[in-house]
Amino acid sequence: MSEKYVGRPVDRLDGLAKTTGQARFAAEHPYPDLAHAALVHATVPRGRITAIDTEAARAVKGVIDVLTHENAPAMKPPPSQSLLNPSTLVIGTSVNYLATDEVHWNGQPVAVVVAESPEAARHAAGLVRPTYEELPAVVDFAAEEPNATPQKGSAIMPAATNKGNAEAALDAAAVSVDLRFTTPPHSHNAIEPHATTAVWDGDRLTVHESTQSIAWLRSHLAQRFGVPQRNIRVLSPYVGGGFGGKGSVWAGTLLAVLAARATKRPVRLALTRAAVHHTVGGRTPTTQRVALGAESDGRLLALIHTSVARTGRVGGMPEQVTSASRHLYDSPNIRLRQSLVRLDLLPNTSMRAPGESIGTFALESAVDELACELGMDPIELRMRNEPARNPVDGKRFANRMLREAYELGAERFGWRERDPRPGSMTDGRWLVGMGVASAYHPSFQLPANVTVRLGADGGVVVRCALQEIGVGAATAQAQIAADELGVPLESVRVEVGDSELPEGPMAGGSGQTASAAAGVVEACRKLRRSALGLALKSPDSPLRGVTSPEARDGGLYQGSRGETYAAILTRAGRDHLEAAAGMGMLRFLAKTVRDQRRWVKAACGAQFCEVRVDRDTGEVRVSRWVGVFDVGRVINAKTVASQLRGGIVMGIGMALSEETLIDQRTGRVVNASLAEYHVPVHADIPRIDVHCLDEPDPTMPLGLRGVGEVGITGVGAAVANAVRHATGKRVRDLPITLDKLLPL
Repeated sequence: MSEKYVGRPVDRLDGLAKTTGQARFAAEHPYPDLAHAALVHATVPRGRITAIDTEAARAVKGVIDVLTHENAPAMKPPPSQSLLNPSTLVIGTSVNYLATDEVHWNGQPVAVVVAESPEAARHAAGLVRPTYEELPAVVDFAAEEPNATPQKGSAIMPAATNKGNAEAALDAAAVSVDLRFTTPPHSHNAIEPHATTAVWDGDRLTVHESTQSIAWLRSHLAQRFGVPQRNIRVLSPYVGGGFGGKGSVWAGTLLAVLAARATKRPVRLALTRAAVHHTVGGRTPTTQRVALGAESDGRLLALIHTSVARTGRVGGMPEQVTSASRHLYDSPNIRLRQSLVRLDLLPNTSMRAPGESIGTFALESAVDELACELGMDPIELRMRNEPARNPVDGKRFANRMLREAYELGAERFGWRERDPRPGSMTDGRWLVGMGVASAYHPSFQLPANVTVRLGADGGVVVRCALQEIGVGAATAQAQIAADELGVPLESVRVEVGDSELPEGPMAGGSGQTASAAAGVVEACRKLRRSALGLALKSPDSPLRGVTSPEARDGGLYQGSRGETYAAILTRAGRDHLEAAAGMGMLRFLAKTVRDQRRWVKAACGAQFCEVRVDRDTGEVRVSRWVGVFDVGRVINAKTVASQLRGGIVMGIGMALSEETLIDQRTGRVVNASLAEYHVPVHADIPRIDVHCLDEPDPTMPLGLRGVGEVGITGVGAAVANAVRHATGKRVRDLPITLDKLLPL
């Protein structure tokens, strides 16, 4: 493949549509006779509905219907989860909404109001009056921590590891740290709140949806509503951010479809910010223990990392909190354990780098504290314990350039200027601190299918039902196809976001680009072989006798001999060639298991942070950031840098401000708005210097790895480590707020 476009900072192909307002999101598609829906949320954490008064709501002008468990059409209950049935992997909760009088968390939807306008629907929803028989509920995570039980692991997501005798080695170590960390719940706040527009035509359903998984959503809806999958079309060409929250099927989607069926009207249900907090899962809270024992020269003798997280009693996704601790440091003794408590709260779900983002906060903070105890530079300590093979099982690393990332990052950041003494660096009233941490996230491929069409006019069409959640996914695939076929980028069109296209990968696990790229590359190479085959059949073709031409200049060439695809197809009397490629679920599972037996594949990096802490108020400001990453081959330098910066910004929010607050008496989320749930804004973020080593991973398609999640990992620890250097205080409980630093 001649690389004319891969690696370049190409502008996103959808940029003009988005910036000029031409792009339509899920809540922006017009339909005649469109109705609007609003949710009624439970106000108790657990109980039964004994009565539900809808009279006042029905009296509101414009109200079409009020659906409750007493009158709603039945949905089929969600099936049990199974890797062999992908639609079961996107179940947000096991609740069969409006088919039961049971309440499982404070905020669960218990009714849906459908009206002629969104204003009327919301007003009437506020007038619905359920009465409850309250039942005992458990909502206090900290109080339930002692009752945690071991998390069940799997071949893909281990929950426990034992190597040697870590506790004994810790006791015998010359230098050790044994620390407890906590992280709070976090809620999803994508720029586009979850939204659904549902339209029934007989037993055929069209859904405009803000989703990260078109194919699995379609399959799930077919099962829940008892219609053939071919009768459902899911359209999601643009998604205003996902981060994991739009990977599962939540109440808003199901109830919009249910309301459309019940009223025989097109129905739109756009969640408010508060409704997102109450009905869409977020990140679990955790408590974590990290204990490290080392010789006096810094070589690790023991690494212990244990965690307690939560799920809901009606669902929830366990997080791989100790994942990075399986891979980052060489130690003869390693003990990892993950445990869970089940609470009467909204089930948690994936949120950017689930497990690794919060697990690296604890691990990398503890490594920094060990460096302080040893009087050693924290980068030197990390490099002294950098493993040659995977520490827990001896597998090879597919490719790992963490040493190189630290070396370049230290140079770009100016690490040598750091005075290691806590509180020694100042700038007026500001205490200045510098911190580092390692970034780590595993690399995945997911099932994906692609078709590529090569026209006699020289145009190329790539078709794949992948999701464009704002990462430039279609642009990356266009760059790959242009290089594989040797055509101008402007001649490539990528069709995405429609379930009628070949089944695409879920936008999750940082695996969408690599998964689709594998299919694009294979399909393009099939097209090149087909085009060459057509040319060789013609006695007039300049390619006669050529065996391995290069794709360039809109055709196939070997030296000065060759011709364009247009000429080849025209001579053959063909208006196009088309090729398909991809990988189904069974092949994907077999490949995943086979790869995991052979090597460890992951993106990694070095995060460098400078903070300034006001010595009077304790205010923390991040003033500089440098991140250097080993993410394999870079497909689009602009979108990759944007993704990594976005992860770092989200990590800074996790470190300094984000926290979902739950009333421990009622289980209610009490800060369900962007006025009270504090995400970073422009004033909080400095210029972020991002650099990629751009070294291909030989085990991944085109050598690329995912970049969407590795950027957030290590960020919380880098900030905490910089605060420790600035103030001498080790904050072990996120977020790092003023009260945890004062008095200085």
